[in-house]
Amino acid sequence: MSLSPRDWLEMLQWPAWLLAIPLPWLLRALLPPPIVQGASLRLPIADRIRELVGPPSPGIAGRGIGWLAGLAWVLLCIAAARPQELGPPVQPPTKGRDLMLALDLSGSMNEPDMEIGGNAVDRLTAAKAVLSDFIDRRAGDRLSLLVFGRQAHVLTPFTLDRESVRDQLADSVVGLAGQETAIGDAIGLAVRRLRAEPGGQRVLVLLTDGVNTAGLLDPRRAARIAADAGVRIHTVAFGGDGAVSLFGFRLPTGGDDEIDEATLRAIAGTTGGRFFRARDTDELAGIYAEIDRLEPIARPGRAVRPRIERYMWPLGAAFALALLAALKGRRT
Repeated sequence: MSLSPRDWLEMLQWPAWLLAIPLPWLLRALLPPPIVQGASLRLPIADRIRELVGPPSPGIAGRGIGWLAGLAWVLLCIAAARPQELGPPVQPPTKGRDLMLALDLSGSMNEPDMEIGGNAVDRLTAAKAVLSDFIDRRAGDRLSLLVFGRQAHVLTPFTLDRESVRDQLADSVVGLAGQETAIGDAIGLAVRRLRAEPGGQRVLVLLTDGVNTAGLLDPRRAARIAADAGVRIHTVAFGGDGAVSLFGFRLPTGGDDEIDEATLRAIAGTTGGRFFRARDTDELAGIYAEIDRLEPIARPGRAVRPRIERYMWPLGAAFALALLAALKGRRT
């Protein structure tokens, strides 16, 4: 494809440098020729050499060196104008969300009233399986993992590295943060971390199977703090009926299903989030699929064409021509 002169100029970052191209010729035309004072060095044998060699052809070597030097100057000015080439279109992702996952690791998460593939598993194992799949779909979002029991801890700071978040999730065990449940403190810590991040959509997804039994911060008060900080909280109440399926029969495990749904609903409502109730892994998977729709991942933004620097080519050619002119002048 042919380019117009305007297209060539648009490829230069600083086209004003092209105005310097005729400068050496203008100076040569405007300034008087240099005056050499004093006699030149004469060799006694110079006349004899001139007779043997014959008269030189003046100006040929000088003109050759002049052309090389002039072309080097032109290329140097072009390099100074910083030529650039437009690369192929790139679609950067739009700004994603700061999404924090809060997972309950209290003692009740060890209750084996869930099933995966027909096998009985505890609540934490079931939650990990669903959360891991949810993390895989969050390309473009910065994720963070928070766990809580009697205390709340951030295992993974905000990162685009989903694999590291998934690894920390896999290593989490019941009782890691204590046997009790501090929902309010978990929300408070999450809000503090989210508020410290740059502006953007801040979302907390909190999964618990119990009631607030520890911590210093009341969950409803923590929800009001989150709302003031612009943090949206989706709460997930997760837990079965305290029984496990065996050969088609439900056998009690001795656990209970005490979940403070009213408080979790209030937390979600105060912050503009949603409350969900899951009694098995299928329902939990459906909930995280719904959250995935509520909090969509980043989509490709407007395509841009990056500029690729090309000044090194004329700069290298100018250096080569200048070196050639210097060598030619030395030989003559």
